[in-house]
Amino acid sequence: MRKAYKFRLSPTKKQEKLLFWTLTRCRELYNAALSERRDAYRMAGKSISYYEQKRDLPEIKTEIRQEYQEIHSQVLQDVLLRLNRAFENFFRRVKNGEEPGYPRFQGRNRYNSFTYPQGGYSLTRDHRLCLSKIGSIKITLHRAIEGTMKTCTIKYEAGRWYAIFSCEMEQPEPLPEVSSEVGIDLGVTHFAALSDATFIESPRYYHRAQKRLEQLQQALSRKKRGSHRREKARRAVAKAHRKIANQRRDFQLKHAKKLVEQHQTIVFEELEIVNVSRRAKPKQDEQGNYLPNGAAAKSGLNKSILDAGWGQFQHIVSCKAAWAGRTVVFVNPHYTSQVCSQCGTVRKKELSERWHSCECGCELDRDTNAAINILRLGRSQRGDAPRVEVPCL
Repeated sequence: MRKAYKFRLSPTKKQEKLLFWTLTRCRELYNAALSERRDAYRMAGKSISYYEQKRDLPEIKTEIRQEYQEIHSQVLQDVLLRLNRAFENFFRRVKNGEEPGYPRFQGRNRYNSFTYPQGGYSLTRDHRLCLSKIGSIKITLHRAIEGTMKTCTIKYEAGRWYAIFSCEMEQPEPLPEVSSEVGIDLGVTHFAALSDATFIESPRYYHRAQKRLEQLQQALSRKKRGSHRREKARRAVAKAHRKIANQRRDFQLKHAKKLVEQHQTIVFEELEIVNVSRRAKPKQDEQGNYLPNGAAAKSGLNKSILDAGWGQFQHIVSCKAAWAGRTVVFVNPHYTSQVCSQCGTVRKKELSERWHSCECGCELDRDTNAAINILRLGRSQRGDAPRVEVPCL
């Protein structure tokens, strides 16, 4: 199995300048290779492969771009491999009928990493990372690295440099089995409602930092484009967003660890977050005048959904469960909030109704009712329990 370790780097000013220089050269090679593929297909109807471009690298380094000789050869090859993966994903999406998303040219604020895929890097005992053609950089090893290091990626994020090691390691021993199973309904009022009638409250980090972000973004908008002050303001905005992202991830990692330790099976809804967080569609009357469509309320709901980070939380739980020998099941979310968890009757409710009340006597929180239904669906998906059928309406 593969596991990634992320550590912060502390380069000197000279080393940071060299890291930025390497990043820029890699970005230029990526854009040039993309342009070559695009132009060859447009003008001659020919597709250029990764191996053809890789074969041309030595000639490019000696005759056209001699500065590429100052970059490790495998780093340049990985740039071309990254472009090849982008085209493979593009063709896969076209084949599956998804939105294609043709590979795009990378600006300096989008291309933020380069990789040593095999060699050219090493760790020393005095907590330094030696990178070929760059030098020895101080690294903060806050945890031990397990397994065999396979790749090393150098990444720039909001004013900080990181080294990410991908390590090959044996499957760890699973946690002792427990009998507990849980269904989880992710929401906005509560971050998560569990089928055992407990809740995980939402910290709403973005909502709490919104006023500060607004001030920083207003200060950024007043600065002259291209000026040093604008760059300083941009970094301040990026730093604020980085703090929010770190807080959210820390919160989710801690709760994911608890869930994996306490439950053998965890059941989620298979959410289409992109669809759920779409903006409200405009409404028009017969004369073409726009009508109220609840866009303001939908915008606030979308902001709360994205602030919660449902997709990231499900991914973290799935990864931790795989390492711990636990099971994660995803079920269809259709009617999980409307069906009574006790008798199976459909009780239609508006989104504003937060309490589930049924004629059978079932009285409980709407989200808890949904979590119980999610758990039942997860069990029926495994064949452990009868499925609650939703009648056609």
